[in-house]
Amino acid sequence: MGLMKVFSGSEVLALALKEKIEAAGVDTMIKDNIQSARLAGFGSSGSAVELFIQETDFAKANPVIEEFRMSI
Repeated sequence: MGLMKVFSGSEVLALALKEKIEAAGVDTMIKDNIQSARLAGFGSSGSAVELFIQETDFAKANPVIEEFRMSI
């Protein structure tokens, strides 16, 4: 099993969803392409923050993800 991307967007929204998913007992991982590009000396624009969960946790996290998407 591997990681599954469940969100891509702004850092603020990614962190909000991360909190909600972790409150449901699912571990998350954030990949911040904006920060990575800045540290490498490049610019970055757009929705460059991605949120991942383990594929095996999808059934547990999906209701939280869908509720979050409906609220934004």
